[in-house]
Amino acid sequence: MVALLYAGWLWLDWDTPTNGGRRSQWMRRWSVWEHFRDYFPLTLLKTVDLDPKKNYIFGFHPHGVLVAGAFGNFCTEATGFSHLFPGLKPHLLMLPFWFRVPFFREYIMCGGLVSSSKSSLSYLVSRPEGGNVAVVAVGGAPEALDARPGALTLQVQNRKGFIKLALKHGAQLVPVFSFGENELFDQIENPTGSPLRRLQNRLQSIMGIAMPLFHARGVFQYSFGLIPYRKPIRTIVGKPIPVVQTPSPSSEDIESLHKVYLQNLAELFEQHKRSYGLADDQHLAFI
Repeated sequence: MVALLYAGWLWLDWDTPTNGGRRSQWMRRWSVWEHFRDYFPLTLLKTVDLDPKKNYIFGFHPHGVLVAGAFGNFCTEATGFSHLFPGLKPHLLMLPFWFRVPFFREYIMCGGLVSSSKSSLSYLVSRPEGGNVAVVAVGGAPEALDARPGALTLQVQNRKGFIKLALKHGAQLVPVFSFGENELFDQIENPTGSPLRRLQNRLQSIMGIAMPLFHARGVFQYSFGLIPYRKPIRTIVGKPIPVVQTPSPSSEDIESLHKVYLQNLAELFEQHKRSYGLADDQHLAFI
């Protein structure tokens, strides 16, 4: 009976993850998230105020293994998002696969997670009242397979879908860089062309999700385990890039805005890297 009732609920609620989700401020304010924040620790910093009457697409970089910084900053109130950006509601986009998992889908939606489908992103940034923030981990699952300490290579050169939707709906683009995101886990070596990487790519093409073989520390020892290392994560929200609404953007429009976005992302990194222990000769690489 319970299974039948839940199946009926799924049928009625199937489109919710693509229609803004179902967030719970009560859950976002659980005290457990404060312990999550303090473990690393995790910090959210803004560079400018954002107008709550507009909609935004936050491009989050790097993806990391588990997007821990994006979850802590945008799916909980542990780092004070609502205080830093009053009037804005963040929504972290996640692969549609996870919203097909019974019960787990209810849990993740409470934090503000929504489907990463085009229709879901369009729904958020087309709201005329404004106030929505769609957080997109631009590098996606493929970037997770290269997430390891010291990595500064971002898979963004061919990621232009979010640029097109920003133009189509007039949403402001905001680059976000999370220093320390790649320092949380080690990963078994999987260079391009290796048998392991070919297997991971194959699984990703079938399932749509990355399968990085990562490891870090244990509960009572630091040599091996699946608990992330205690490394600071500093997430910097950059300045918005003004976007003029273009209902039918041309390829030239998309390319032009994409170049501006990459330039702003690189500048954001360069402005803050010294504050977080990176050397002058360390720079982002876009592939």
